[in-house]
Amino acid sequence: MRKIYDTADSALEGLLDDGMLIAAGGFGLCGIPELLIDALVKSGVKDLTIASNNCGVDGFGLGKLLDTRQIKTMMSSYVGENDEFMRQYLAEELEIEFNPQGTLAERMRAGGAGIPGFYTKTGVGTVIAEGKEHKDFDGETYIMEKGIFADLAIVKAWKADETGNAIFRKTARNFNQPAATCGKVCVLEVEEIVPAGSLDPDAIHLPGIYVNRLIQGEHEKRIEQRTVRAA
Repeated sequence: MRKIYDTADSALEGLLDDGMLIAAGGFGLCGIPELLIDALVKSGVKDLTIASNNCGVDGFGLGKLLDTRQIKTMMSSYVGENDEFMRQYLAEELEIEFNPQGTLAERMRAGGAGIPGFYTKTGVGTVIAEGKEHKDFDGETYIMEKGIFADLAIVKAWKADETGNAIFRKTARNFNQPAATCGKVCVLEVEEIVPAGSLDPDAIHLPGIYVNRLIQGEHEKRIEQRTVRAA
């Protein structure tokens, strides 16, 4: 089965539909699938629901899809450093389903494991629990959260072999690993593709069985908040 594609555009060909649910890896600007996001913008696909920790920053990352009004709903843990995200939310131009950060990660992981729902104490007694099933275990109240089953997962890794076995670099693993597993189709972008068998099996973070399509490219890797000492 062909996995390696020449461009992000070709890797997404035939996968996009208006109104689809996309799980996107990354945290802020760390480990985001920059090239695939640009390809989504270029495609013009609209009314998207995006499950991702946050929505990048103004004019970069998933923030580009906010600028073009291609996102209808964000499933996120916080608004982050994006002023346009906040503006659209307060103006009721964008729907947001807020999730506690660990709950969002677990919803993705659960979807990837085929688990439709799970119980957690996180959010009990807050607005997060409104409208959700409550159940007691050993005298403690839990709420049920649903697993995320995305139509498409877009993720970024450091390197992968030709079969899609991938390694994330340090904190760039973040949401990429659970996001990759919960998509019906997973498209992975990496900085380097190496020959099959050249990666240590014990170092693999994402098995290639989860990866359907793979691209290599150059990445800007913009820093979200640059902090330096005084000269």
